[in-house]
Order: sequence, then structure tokens, then C-alpha cells
Amino acid sequence: MGQNEEKSMIARASGLKTPEYVCYALGDAGGCLVFGLVTSILQTYYTDVLILSPFFIMVMFVLTRVWDAVNDPIMGRICDTARVSKHGRYRVWFIRVAIPLAVASVLLFCKFKGFGTPGDNLPAYIYATVTYVVWGMIYTMLQIPYGSLATVITQDVKERSKLSVFRAVGSALGSMPVMVLSMLCFATDKATGKSIVKYDVLLTGVIVMAVLSMVALFFAFIGTKERVKTEPKKHEKGAAKKALALIFKNKAMLSISVVAMLLLAGQMFTQSYYVYLIRYYFGKGGIFVSLPTILTYIPMAILMLFTPKLARRFGKKEITSVGMVVAAAANLLMFFLKFLEPSAAIMPFMALCLISGFGLNFFVLQLWAMAGDAIDEIEVSTGSRDNGTAYAFLNFFRKLGQVISAIAVNAALLAMGYYDTASTLDFTFKASQLDLMYVLATLIPAAMFGLMALFLFVWYPLSKEKVAELQNAKEEFLQAEAK
Repeated sequence: MGQNEEKSMIARASGLKTPEYVCYALGDAGGCLVFGLVTSILQTYYTDVLILSPFFIMVMFVLTRVWDAVNDPIMGRICDTARVSKHGRYRVWFIRVAIPLAVASVLLFCKFKGFGTPGDNLPAYIYATVTYVVWGMIYTMLQIPYGSLATVITQDVKERSKLSVFRAVGSALGSMPVMVLSMLCFATDKATGKSIVKYDVLLTGVIVMAVLSMVALFFAFIGTKERVKTEPKKHEKGAAKKALALIFKNKAMLSISVVAMLLLAGQMFTQSYYVYLIRYYFGKGGIFVSLPTILTYIPMAILMLFTPKLARRFGKKEITSVGMVVAAAANLLMFFLKFLEPSAAIMPFMALCLISGFGLNFFVLQLWAMAGDAIDEIEVSTGSRDNGTAYAFLNFFRKLGQVISAIAVNAALLAMGYYDTASTLDFTFKASQLDLMYVLATLIPAAMFGLMALFLFVWYPLSKEKVAELQNAKEEFLQAEAK
């Protein structure tokens, strides 16, 4: 066939309009409305309201991720092998999951009589474990189909880059209500000057966000379309193992999965640990609790306008690598503010959060496009079309990032004796404990973001030139497949 006919193969599975980009973004907005509760508030809720041991929280998070080692691939294979419904292969999961996810999210934050009683808190430990495991399984049922959806919405690399930007924006919009809720529920008692959690405000906010999550997911279902028609994979013995082996051998997929893991680890660590840092080290409540996260997201509003063009001109790998160097450097500079008094350091700290956000968001805005490129390379190089399994692979690494974050946050709390203080309900800390809190809050994300920059520069193979070659190879692959 001629070149025009080859291009028509890509064109048949492209042509997105603005409403579909917006509805696709609502899929991540709906997920992040409740996921943000887990990344930003749940840790503090467990330690300060339910009075759970940081060691227990760390072990629970780690063991839950071990279960995900089984759960995620199962969901990936379900997506790849199930019969295609009249609503499509992936988007149908929006309506299947919307209500169960909302209910599970509210249950996470329900406090019953006897919970949070130091020394007699076993029911709270059991309840927290069961509700967190159930919530995680339901969330997986949303995230793996949603991630795979991008591969069947369009085949065009430019449209996928734009989709990645809209997904990141949807994620940010979904996370913003969590910031507002943090300002409202984490406060300082005017009489005692101590930090408190307003539980009634917290639970009301969680219910509102759960309802908004359902609405967003329903609109995401209504407004998206699967243009690439796929047939279910046959149930062959060892097929899942074979598919995972092909994915694991792919350098692009493995490297972007590891970098995505470190991204989520760094984001979750700062979002969870900064709540403690702002409340106890800087002695602030209200808007200051959410200000680091707000300043991290503000650059997204600017960069979303330019990142797709910069990616086309310089390459996704190239701009994200430089961005992560900036983020790592900003977090390293935060460390040296420890030599100032907290009252003098807080505004320079916030300024560096903003600079870190500019660097970080280059990668955040292009992560999903880079993952799509890696999945394309697997398909073109091996002929294997296991999109759900590939995304399950990426999603599992992202959950490993949650493990790293959980270990880092709770190990840091244990190191500074946080549980000994929490168990007496007297949140007062020594100067040495607060100094350690600050050191860990700055050096841990600096190390994570520095590793991301290194891996993008050295390990991730899909440079601008390689992506252009991949797009041409993909057109040839699709034409040969159509014969």
C-alpha cells in the first residue's frame, strides 16, 4: 500500500475532540478525589485519630502490596481476556466501579465506638486492615482499565501526548479538594496551641468527595470512545506468564515503571510527611498544611500549555530528565534551610516547593504518553497486544512506590519517637526530634527525584529520534496486521 493508505491506518484510530480529552481527564479526577485522601490524609488519620502504630501501618501497607503482586496481574488478564461488552473493553469499568469505590472510600474514614483508645485498640487495627485491603482491590479495578484505555482511544503519538497532559490535569483537579479538606480538618487549638484533627469536618469532606468521584466517573464513561477494536486474548496455559516475561524484558517498559514507582514514592512521601512537618516543625495549621502541595501543582497550570510542544521539539525523555534534575536540586537546597529558625525558613521552603513543582511536572505531564510509547514498542517488537497486562505491570511498580513511601514515612515517625508521643495523646516533641523530622523530609525526596533523573538520562531508551522511528514502525505493523 502507499504511504497515504498507511497513514490512514493511524487516522482511523485518532481524531479526538476537546470534549473527549476532558472526559478522559475526568477518569483520573474521579480516581484522585479518593486516592488523594489515601496519599494525603489517611496516614495522619491512622496515627492521630485511630492512634495506630506507625510500625503496624508500615507492615500493613507492605503486606497489602504483596497481595497486589497477585491482584494487579489478575486484573490485567481480566481486561485482556474478557469478552468485550457493548460499552467497550475498558471504559465499562468506570460504571462498574464508581459506586463500590465511593462506599469503600467513606468506610476507610469511619470511626466507631472504642476506636482510638490507647492500649485497647484491637478493633481499630482490624477495621483499618480490612477496609484498606478492600479499598485497594476496588481501586485496582478502576486504575488498570483506565490506564489501558489510552491505548484504544487513539493511535496517534501527538494525541497521546495531549491525553497524558489532560490526565495529569485531571489528577491535579481531583487532588485539589483534598488540599482544601486538609486546611479545614487539620487545625491548631487556640486554647492549648496544639495541633488537632476535626473529625466531623473530615468525615463530611470524605463523603462529599466520594460522591463527586462517582459523578466524575459516570461522565468519563459517557464521554470517551474506544476507537481501536480489540479481540479478547485466548485463555492459553501460561499465557499470563509469557506476557509478563515479554514486558519485563522490554527496557522502555521496565525503566518507565521504575521511574513511575519513584515518582509516586516521592509524591506520597511529601504529601503525607509534610502534614507532620508543617504542623509540628513549622508550627502551622490551616492553609499552610496544604500549601506545599498547592505550590507543587501550580506549575502544572502553566506547563500544560507548553509541554506537548516542548516534547515534540526536544523529546519527552529529554525534557523530563532535565525537569527531574531541577526537582532533585530544589529538594536538596531545602535541607540547608535547617540552619535557619523555622519561622525564617518557612517561606524559602515554600519557594523551593514551587521550583520543585516546575521540575516535577514535566514528568508528571508526560508519564502516561511515555508509558504508551513503551507499550507500543512491546507490540511492534513482539507482536503481543496485552495492554491490560502491560498496564498492570506499570501499576504494580507504582504500588511498590506506595510501599517505599509507607516505609519511609513510618520509619521516619518511629525514628523520632512519634508513636510514643501519640499513644499518650500529647503531641509534644523535643528539638532533636523535630530536627530529624526536617532532615528526613528534605533528603528522602531529594534522593528519590535524583534517582529518577539518572534513570531517565541513562536507562529509558525512547529518545525523540527513537519515538519517531517507533511511530513509523507502528504504521507498518498495523498495515501488515490488516492484510
